[in-house]
Amino acid sequence: MAETRILTFADPDGYVAGFADARLNLTITGAGDFKARLIRLKLQDLEVSLCCESLARIAHVLLPPEQIFLSFPIGTQSLISDGFALRNGDMVLHGRGESTHQRSDGACQWGLISLSPERFESYSKAVTGREIAPPRPSRILHPARADVTRFRRLFKEACQLAEAKRKLIECREVARALEQEMLHAIINCVSANEAEDNQTRHRHAVIMARFEEVLSQRIDKKLNMPALCVEIGVPERTLRLCCAEFLGVSPTRYVLLRRLNKARSALRRADPSMATVAEVARDYQFLELGRFAVTYRTTFGESPSITLQRDPQI
Repeated sequence: MAETRILTFADPDGYVAGFADARLNLTITGAGDFKARLIRLKLQDLEVSLCCESLARIAHVLLPPEQIFLSFPIGTQSLISDGFALRNGDMVLHGRGESTHQRSDGACQWGLISLSPERFESYSKAVTGREIAPPRPSRILHPARADVTRFRRLFKEACQLAEAKRKLIECREVARALEQEMLHAIINCVSANEAEDNQTRHRHAVIMARFEEVLSQRIDKKLNMPALCVEIGVPERTLRLCCAEFLGVSPTRYVLLRRLNKARSALRRADPSMATVAEVARDYQFLELGRFAVTYRTTFGESPSITLQRDPQI
């Protein structure tokens, strides 16, 4: 039987916790109140997600190796996946267990579909007559217009059924018929001959994965960029190049944004009768309170003291 979940969020922490298998680290880069909506539909072999977000952000996504993942932008807002600007109709077939960066410059919608490698291979053989091996590094796909139009129609239909016609999608025959059509459409898109396979981008993705690994261990400590580059094993110039390509900002700016987001999350969770802005700022290596307050307001559109006083549910 199909399972559906429709979730709304007013903070990034709750939103990233709403994903089933994928792990997201969301760094908000736009000012304003964050709002998100997540529609999830779990069928027998497919899990379908529609993700709607209100602010510009950088997402570091960790995908489990047990599943095959396909992601794609929805609508006119462009998404940049590992430095590649996805056009409307493009898709990313992710490598198993890979780490990827995805960023948007404003409000965006995107889709995520997962299925097991065994099902992926068996369905590909059934549709095309040959097994399509799951990729090791990710591949950016440019399916034929007819294939992507059919896929997008079925994806939209799946989300509408999950949202407005839950009784219908819970009918076993309806769910199975939809899943079979979606699987057929997915394999047609994935087997498209036109695909990007940029080896330089793959090498840069490895560097960025290592950067995120080191950063996650040291985000609350004082960071020295030359020492960080030594630990990653790349020259500072290379790290700057990779960050500009994947994140759209310098390594130093990204570290600052990550810390600001960590501080904002801590302020939202804190009890204003017990915690102070200064204490939270110091926890994330912001030692000059005045400069922290100005940078915080510029980034998020409100002062840290306002965030601290907010109702955690808002």
